[in-house]
Amino acid sequence: MSAQRTPARTALITGASGGIGAEYARQLAERGFSLVLVARRADLLAESAAGLSARYGVGVTPLPADLAAPEGLAAVEERLEAGDGGAEAPVDLLVNNAGRGDGGRFSRQAIEELDAVVELNVRVLMRLTRTVLPVQIARAEAGAAGPLGVVNVASVAGLLPGYASSAAYAASKAFVLSFTESTAMEVRKHGVHVSAVVSGFVRTDMTAGLQERGAPDIAFVPKERVVRDSLRAWAGGRVLVTPGAQYKVAGGLLKVLPRGVYRRVMGR
Repeated sequence: MSAQRTPARTALITGASGGIGAEYARQLAERGFSLVLVARRADLLAESAAGLSARYGVGVTPLPADLAAPEGLAAVEERLEAGDGGAEAPVDLLVNNAGRGDGGRFSRQAIEELDAVVELNVRVLMRLTRTVLPVQIARAEAGAAGPLGVVNVASVAGLLPGYASSAAYAASKAFVLSFTESTAMEVRKHGVHVSAVVSGFVRTDMTAGLQERGAPDIAFVPKERVVRDSLRAWAGGRVLVTPGAQYKVAGGLLKVLPRGVYRRVMGR
């Protein structure tokens, strides 16, 4: 996907107030997309919306919502249901970026914490995708300019046959990968694209602990590249994309390394 401006298109981004979500907002605004920004912090969203609108000359609508709360999820689903001819522009691209990365030994994690990981990383992502795809399919079949579809932010953790101290998180991202591949096959015939970005470590607030503990620079991929590569993959109809040469190599090794060997190495 080039950085050329795109006529009259709309993207809705969850978790848009910082990190990868904010970078999706910036790059899509640069391409001429109007934006709907979703996050819990209304003040941060308003500040981001004003800055993007002033810099890129696009419409930016902040939509403060706690996706883990029924009323917050319902508000975003209602926005995604907008179709052609309505008062609000339909959503051409949904970016499911909101997520939780809580770690720790599974047997010691609070049940509430585990529920929150599954709620946001799995259930919310599935609900929002289910809401927008029927609208996008109908629009595509009616001749709407494409591409239309969804980008899901996954993780290399979802590829690992065992991820110490992050069992629930890794399992939730494995769900995202499988879910993305299945829905992509289902909607491809309609001209709708569903993609997942299989990201490694990115320098955000979520990985601050790793950075403080001295994780090597090679472990991190710039968020700008993660977003750029995923948008190009989505526009081109690719289902999975792994930004960063180091993670492409690691992904290839995981395909050939016996799972038992990997678990023994991780156990050490």
